[in-house]
Amino acid sequence: MFYLSGENALLTGILSAVILTIQTLNLISYCNTTNRKITRFLDSIRYSDFSSSFTRDSKLGKSFKEMNLSFNEVIAAFKKTRAEKEEQVLFLRIMVQHINTGIISFESQGKIGVINGAAKQLLQIPQFKDIHDLGKLSEELLKKVLELTPGGSFSIRINGELHLNVQSSAFKMDGQSWTLLSFQNIKTELQKNELKAWQNLTKVLRHEIMNSMTPIASLSNSLGTILKEDVVPAKPGMVINNDSYQDLSEGLATISKRSNGLVDFVNAYRDYTNIPHPKLKSFKVSVLFEHVCVLMKEELSASGICLKSQCDPIDLRVYADREMVQMILINLIKNAKEAMEKATQCAIVLTAGKTSHGIPMIQVTDYGEGIVPEAAERIFVPFYTTKKSGSGIGLAISRQMMHLHQGSLEVASLPGEMTTFTLLFGPGKGGG
Repeated sequence: MFYLSGENALLTGILSAVILTIQTLNLISYCNTTNRKITRFLDSIRYSDFSSSFTRDSKLGKSFKEMNLSFNEVIAAFKKTRAEKEEQVLFLRIMVQHINTGIISFESQGKIGVINGAAKQLLQIPQFKDIHDLGKLSEELLKKVLELTPGGSFSIRINGELHLNVQSSAFKMDGQSWTLLSFQNIKTELQKNELKAWQNLTKVLRHEIMNSMTPIASLSNSLGTILKEDVVPAKPGMVINNDSYQDLSEGLATISKRSNGLVDFVNAYRDYTNIPHPKLKSFKVSVLFEHVCVLMKEELSASGICLKSQCDPIDLRVYADREMVQMILINLIKNAKEAMEKATQCAIVLTAGKTSHGIPMIQVTDYGEGIVPEAAERIFVPFYTTKKSGSGIGLAISRQMMHLHQGSLEVASLPGEMTTFTLLFGPGKGGG
């Protein structure tokens, strides 16, 4: 009360006001310093400027010193992370430039993002800055690239030296949609496969022709000898004894049989090389399954075999030639039936669905004798067969039909347990 009364009251009030003003100004300065420090820290992160340091003004107190140390640790962590990412980006750029596969990325408007040396060497397009510049090399190539869906692929022959296989994938970066293309020149690989195919075909042709012509030539010589030695002149013509007549009859029958076999072989080869182009339409697989089950029911029931089918989703559709797919399924079911003569689980199962990549597929599974690995590699070769009777052309034609659909026919087998043939369909309008 002494300070608030008498002659000291005014002085005390002024002193208190001065002290309060100084404290307020200090508090404001403290807050401004803190705000500026936090702003500088956030700006450093925002603009990736990690050269800032927050150790010089730790004189403001222990808490400021701790905050400065924390800021420095965070900036150091960001700096390290940025350096690691820059190293990774540099490594990826070097790797992309050094791989033998051509790589091109372009955004939704067509502007090229990344193009590596292999792509430049393959395509040989000067001033390649936009994906539409592909038209300088081939208009058909540009059209196919622009129509290509993510995950799809195609092959195209540009000229005698360039046969490209192109694959596509999609990704997003900074909110922008990008397409990544890979290019490979498969000319050399195709030539190797073509040479191998011709070698295999030559072996098959030689085998079949020799099998037919050797007995025909041998029998012709034998029949000529019979006519020369066993036929004697008689009025009014020639006479042959009964044994020689039987030999002639059997020989001519054998020649006829082998000749017919050779004709059948040539017809089978003609069927393989003259498959019509598929007439593509979207259809429900479940309806196809029902029709196939009706067609095969009687034949399979006579052998005690049950044909089952399941489709997931039930409304699955494929874009294909229904009649061709039906022919393939019937051929696979008949093969499965023949493989199940000694099977204990007498069932053939038709299943349809989609792969993990969303590709429509149909599978035919049997629980018969299976296929040994050595034969599994050759069963799609024309005229190769493991059966006692048969032309060995059915599976080759089936795979050829699937190739015409831009799809494939594959087999997986556990000898003595089960075999599954899988029809994979290429990109199309179906698959819903």
